Amino acid sequence: METCSSEIEKLQTDSRVKHHQEPQHNSAAHSTSVEKQEIFETSGEKVDRRHSKLLDAADVVEGARSGIRRDGGARFPQSSHSTPLILEAENMATSTSPVGEEEESSTAESFDRSTGSTSPSSGKTDVKGERYGEDGGCRMQRFSLYETVSRYYLVGGDLLDRRFRVLNIDRTSESGDLSISGDDTVYTKKEMNQLLNAIDDGNRSSGGMKLKCSTWGLLGFIRFTGAYYMLLITKRSQVAMIGGHYIYQIDGTELVPLTAPLTSRFKLERNVEEARFLAILHNLDLSRAFYFSYAYDITRTLQHNMARERRSFKTSGLQAKEHNFNAMFLWNHYLLQPAAVAIKNTYDWCLPIVHGYVDQATLSVYGRTVYITIIARRSRFFAGARFLKRGANDLGFVANDVETEQIVSEMLTTSFHAPGPRLYANPNYTSYIQHRGSIPLYWTQDNTGVTPKPPIELNLVDPFYSAAALHFNNLFERYGAPIYVLNLVKARERTPRESKLLDEFSSAINYLNQFLPKEKKIIHKAWDMSRASKSRDQDVIGTLEAIAEEVVTTTGFFRNGDEEYVKTTLQNGVARTNCIDCLDRTNAAQFVIGKRALSHQLHALGVISDTNIDYDTDAVNLFTHMYHDHGDTIAIQYGGSHLVNTMETYRKINQWTSHSRDMVESFKRYYNNSFLDGQRQEAYNLFLGNYIFARGQPMLWDLATDYYLHHSDPRAWSTKNRKNYINWYNPEYLQRKVPPETSIEIDHFTRKSLEYFDDYWSEYYRPLAVSSFMKIFSFRMNSTLRYLPFKSTQEGKHDLSPFRVRTGGDQDASERRRVRRGTSGADTYEEESDDASSVFSQSTTLSKKTEKYKWLPYNTVERPSQTQHASRPEKEANMATSSLNLTHTVPRLPISQWTLDDFVQYSLNPLVTSSETSEYQRYISHPLSLPLVTSAAIPANASREYLGYVKSVAPSTVTTLQTDHEDIALFDSFLKVADEPLGVGEEDGTKKRYKAYKQWLKGKSLFKQQRMEA
Repeated sequence: METCSSEIEKLQTDSRVKHHQEPQHNSAAHSTSVEKQEIFETSGEKVDRRHSKLLDAADVVEGARSGIRRDGGARFPQSSHSTPLILEAENMATSTSPVGEEEESSTAESFDRSTGSTSPSSGKTDVKGERYGEDGGCRMQRFSLYETVSRYYLVGGDLLDRRFRVLNIDRTSESGDLSISGDDTVYTKKEMNQLLNAIDDGNRSSGGMKLKCSTWGLLGFIRFTGAYYMLLITKRSQVAMIGGHYIYQIDGTELVPLTAPLTSRFKLERNVEEARFLAILHNLDLSRAFYFSYAYDITRTLQHNMARERRSFKTSGLQAKEHNFNAMFLWNHYLLQPAAVAIKNTYDWCLPIVHGYVDQATLSVYGRTVYITIIARRSRFFAGARFLKRGANDLGFVANDVETEQIVSEMLTTSFHAPGPRLYANPNYTSYIQHRGSIPLYWTQDNTGVTPKPPIELNLVDPFYSAAALHFNNLFERYGAPIYVLNLVKARERTPRESKLLDEFSSAINYLNQFLPKEKKIIHKAWDMSRASKSRDQDVIGTLEAIAEEVVTTTGFFRNGDEEYVKTTLQNGVARTNCIDCLDRTNAAQFVIGKRALSHQLHALGVISDTNIDYDTDAVNLFTHMYHDHGDTIAIQYGGSHLVNTMETYRKINQWTSHSRDMVESFKRYYNNSFLDGQRQEAYNLFLGNYIFARGQPMLWDLATDYYLHHSDPRAWSTKNRKNYINWYNPEYLQRKVPPETSIEIDHFTRKSLEYFDDYWSEYYRPLAVSSFMKIFSFRMNSTLRYLPFKSTQEGKHDLSPFRVRTGGDQDASERRRVRRGTSGADTYEEESDDASSVFSQSTTLSKKTEKYKWLPYNTVERPSQTQHASRPEKEANMATSSLNLTHTVPRLPISQWTLDDFVQYSLNPLVTSSETSEYQRYISHPLSLPLVTSAAIPANASREYLGYVKSVAPSTVTTLQTDHEDIALFDSFLKVADEPLGVGEEDGTKKRYKAYKQWLKGKSLFKQQRMEA
């Protein structure tokens, strides 16, 4: 783990300030401790709970007694790095598990509650707490859900298990309304134990209080026909770390109904419609590609987050406490609406989630650690399955709208802050953003038939292109100008399908551009990528590389910094890539653009000296692997299957092995689009709140179409102001973005703890946690170090640079042709065992990824560590004899019953049997034993067949043999060698073989033509 010296100095200063600071007691706040009064209903009795800064547990349960000493001067728990030793010892004694346990456990641990009841020696129980928000507040990261017969109690605790809050949820509301009560009181662990024990004692007659489940967070509340449900995160896994803040993937959820148990009078009578709504919601698998973070806003880009924090410190001198999540990518927005009404600080309890893809890998450059992070955010507007959501709606939102951000950062320091301290000014963070989305026109495809490619229909021809205007205006608002549109649809087709959209989209851009300023016009680049990939005279990757360089230099990229040392640069504009589905071709094009941006980002960080990275290097192979998974995930979400055409297809490598895979994925996509997309679309509409149940309205499953769920109500058009067809854009969106100032006065911050600015320290470094390196995420993530052959690294023969092209020519020919004696067939030919391109000798496998690519390491047959190489004469002797000692044999089963592993092992380790060796010996010796023909005499030992042939031919027949002039001319043409024997000239066009080749180029089959000349 990396540690910045400025961070250590800051911690030492904070510790000294905390040690000498006297506790302060606010009597005015204490006098208002009984302002708020709420009624808690337990079974058979009503009790009062008074809480603000001081919560009296004696008012919660009448008659409960405890001998806890009252201390009016108790203060809010201090931050983790300045905790007194007494408090540390107390917490370690009361805790049963280390803080770092969640690094290896996907399930949350419940609150460590002591079940002892309150002591009867005192008249009442004193439970003290501090107001939320003092000294940085309490960021909760683990929760425990307790239940009584009438209520749920959600107990939230911070990462260090020292500060706690509680949320009270009523489960007996007859009307089905959401009734939640909470306060701003922050409790210590002992105080929370006393509160829970008091509640337990007050409900003894009805069964007491029990632990329902432990959870990592609350996603919100949803209802169908009756009571509300509470959606909880039960499992998670770490997938990325940005600025010391982790990003987690949801691995498990639980839907808890807010109803009383079946034994109470509030028994839930679930009807048929309720059960069907639940079944539809379960079709949406929240454990696949949904992500959240406790401290980092993943709904926004890194450029936006850094600018927002800087502006907040500059204007108010405080961290931006108000939440400003991007509603477009907030997938549980509908579930958070009831919580926003019922809970004061909604996002203290509820977590925003995004849908898309998140991955992170390490680029190791001679000891320098560079993190590559890819975050894809899918829009919740106009979201759905492939053939059910095409084009755009009347609000300008397009289908399959995905924002992809790649963050490249050098981990010299962990946080976003630079030494000084200069807040949010770490110059080692860069990012680049791309966008993909369907063509912003009104078009659909009807998949009710059996054809895998339904015809494309332009449903509405708008002469003012209102949907496209709204869409591009939204892009200007999000990314600025200019917008670079890379259109990859087909331009020439026998039956016009995609080409119709190309013409209409080009007309839309031309119409919109005539009203834009010259330097802010939309850049439209149309290129038929599908036709180019099938052509033999076009370089797909080369063309994409040229386009990518133009795109990156046009839009620029974001690099964090300040005005004093490193100048901050912003990305102005974005590359919008689309094909017909925005899947296969789009992902390949985005990969090439991202690869070019990666080289510029590494160059800006001082890692490489040039702005270009070659293919077949460890860095590009790692980046290809990440983008391949990125494309697969996006394709599954929208199309129902993995990518059909990958980068191997467009680079025209490994063609034969990818054909079968492409066929399988095409069939899976066709099956999902035909039979399963309707169920997925219903789940999307229900979860996103596009459909809301109402009495007297049709059910979700009775709707013939969901068109009106994703488009505005036409009856409301008359009440709205019509958009200007000429000034269709907002001029302020076209202004060039300027980085915010970073000169922040920090004199009045010197006495603040580190958590006041950013609580990354506790989240990433986890003080008081006992763990190992293999359990820490930074050491478990994928890295270019996995590509290095361990043996070659030890011998010093391997170039450790991740920017070295790994080819078969990296070594001498003698090294690649070494033959080992007395070893198995796997060791017979060691052509690439020590080669820089040999990744197959690596025995390490990727823990996260299951699919193996040809450039990734996987387990092979182990080779002996010590072998003696045979000399060259011995090699020749071994090749001429059959004395090879083989340690393994061919599988005994017939070849028709071999498994895939048998074929792979036999292909990599071919064996030569004794019969094959003897046949080879006979072959190489046979020509030497034949006598030379020096006379016309018949041999004495001639066979009978030979004598019969000689006697059947008369001498006169031989003398009359003649050759035609045409045959002689043909023979002369073969003997004549041209000046350029490999070239084809105009005189060759009359030959039959070239005529057949011309017909083949026109699309005719070679097998249906006449036989060509030899």
